[in-house]
Amino acid sequence: MKRFYLLVAVFALFQPTPAFADELVDSYIARLGASDHFNSYGERLTSAAAIIRQDRANYHVFGRYDPEDQRDSFFASKRNRAILESMLQNGRISRAALNEIVHGEPLVKISIWNSGYGRDYVEVHVIRD
Repeated sequence: MKRFYLLVAVFALFQPTPAFADELVDSYIARLGASDHFNSYGERLTSAAAIIRQDRANYHVFGRYDPEDQRDSFFASKRNRAILESMLQNGRISRAALNEIVHGEPLVKISIWNSGYGRDYVEVHVIRD
């Protein structure tokens, strides 16, 4: 029996374990309203990432926001808004949410995560209201 426990202990020592756990950096709720669907040149945006990015630029830079929009600290940075597309590619969003964002004006919850491996990502969930 001692041999069994020794074998289990040795096996456990050689199992890969993550060096870091994902850490929630920030989260907020926002209405992706009509003004968020157009860039500063008046051109219609056609991707969810671009619309979310414009929402944050409208909030932090232009002072235009919908009543449900909450403040976040992460996307106050122009640099962080610029990497939003890659964060969404690394993140989680359903096809239905992508479609709703591009073709509607949904209320969304955005969670910003640090993976600990240099791959920050966002999770996007449409909130039914």
